[in-house]
Amino acid sequence: MNYIQLFKRISLLVSDPEKAWKEIYKENDYRNVQGNFVFPLIALCGISAFIGCLIGNTEGPSVFQSALMKVGGLFVSLFAGFFLVSYIVQKLNQRYLHREENTVQAQCYVGYSMVVLFVLLFVSGFFSISIFFWILMFYTVYVTYQGAKVLVRVEDSKINLYAIVTALAIMLCPKIILFIFNELSVILN
Repeated sequence: MNYIQLFKRISLLVSDPEKAWKEIYKENDYRNVQGNFVFPLIALCGISAFIGCLIGNTEGPSVFQSALMKVGGLFVSLFAGFFLVSYIVQKLNQRYLHREENTVQAQCYVGYSMVVLFVLLFVSGFFSISIFFWILMFYTVYVTYQGAKVLVRVEDSKINLYAIVTALAIMLCPKIILFIFNELSVILN
């Protein structure tokens, strides 16, 4: 996927999640979500965080070190968060929906559902949107709901809980991993 298609997919997932999930379901190519969507967006979030740390910062030579630490924490939290949430969704599918383990579909569902997190992290690299970050983050519930309905095909009686649990995992896992990374960085320094 090139960057034009990437930005089209992002804008469609944010503006009309149901239509985007229907397109993803029709494509039936779940294997490319990591290399074509998740990893490029993690890189863009890292670049925006790095540039955001450098712009207007007057710390001197230590600004480069703090920017690298911030980007490192962001990479680790998003990368590990993606795989951790995918694992949680797999287990949720097994225990709650009583389905076979489908790693590829779980990663596709989680990868595209993280679109709101990626967009907010990209924008917050340049601008301080800390209060609005958590308010806008709850749009993830709607995106995961639509994905659960269209891609995962969750029954109507279970879809609300499924979407909320997935959205909470998407919102909290990267934050928890980032917190642990930052604490370990302070301790090991």
